[in-house]
Amino acid sequence: MKRFVIHLSLAVFFAMSFPCTAGATQQAELQNKLQALAKRASPGLFGITVLDLQTGQTWSVNADRSYPMMSVFKAPVAAAVLGRIEHGQNTMDQTVTLHRSELESGTIHDHFQGKNMTFTVGVLLTYAVSKSDNSAVDALIRFVGGPSTIEHYLRAHGIEGMRVDRDEAGNTRLFNALASGETLPPDKTPIQQHRRLLRGYRIFMSDPGNRSTPDAAAAFLRKLWRNELLSPASTQHLLSLMYGQSVPSRLRTGLPAGVRLADKCGTSDTVDGWTAAYNDIGIVTWPNGHAVIIAAFLTGSNASEAERLRLYTDLARDVTAATHP
Repeated sequence: MKRFVIHLSLAVFFAMSFPCTAGATQQAELQNKLQALAKRASPGLFGITVLDLQTGQTWSVNADRSYPMMSVFKAPVAAAVLGRIEHGQNTMDQTVTLHRSELESGTIHDHFQGKNMTFTVGVLLTYAVSKSDNSAVDALIRFVGGPSTIEHYLRAHGIEGMRVDRDEAGNTRLFNALASGETLPPDKTPIQQHRRLLRGYRIFMSDPGNRSTPDAAAAFLRKLWRNELLSPASTQHLLSLMYGQSVPSRLRTGLPAGVRLADKCGTSDTVDGWTAAYNDIGIVTWPNGHAVIIAAFLTGSNASEAERLRLYTDLARDVTAATHP
């Protein structure tokens, strides 16, 4: 009888001890893999935050640095617009007229007809998030009163470290080294145009606007997932738009079958082989509801498109292997 009690005690001991040890080992292994990815990205800076929403475990590398968001900022813009709709300040059916002179790159630009076109707020939200349309997000920002409205929304919901203080047109001006109101000279030679782009790249890289830390992006996604930014209905609407983003595909390329991703990518131009921003932030969900946040930002990279994509493929594989339920 005593022997049975001893064996039972040992069984309880091992059952209690080894999961903790395994969990700690698993956590350390993922942290090492994130650090290896960051090293592989050099001389680019790769910042990553991973948060398991069930266990609360976090992993990060270079996560307190601020990175250019590019189109990642369309998710918080959409959240701010949906928040206004919830409070009766606007509606999905309200219309916004775009003028040809206001167009930026994207689907709307490519299919624009005439001098003006009118869209509902709901349609603009879909274009901005699911299709990453630059004209759509700029129209929404103008519609709600400018970037300061988005900034106020983020601060009111306790999100620090994420700045939305210009639109896509502002990004275009920076990359073309143009002051506000200045237009591109029509008679520049290819060499002069190239020098302008190089100057614009340097200006963009040194500008503190429209940036986020990976930690701040993860906080935004955590609050969104937990209905702390919006009502459950509005949360699901924004998540559905993020699930609907399929191009570009970054973290998605490394996900196992059956696992979904609600995400928002962000990409800058590449000048002389240097890419200012190559990002993806999202919420990975398994069929049983287990959810993990990945917020990843790559800046100042001279890697090829294929090499940059492999970083995200491997990141998704490493994270899902370590956090699968």
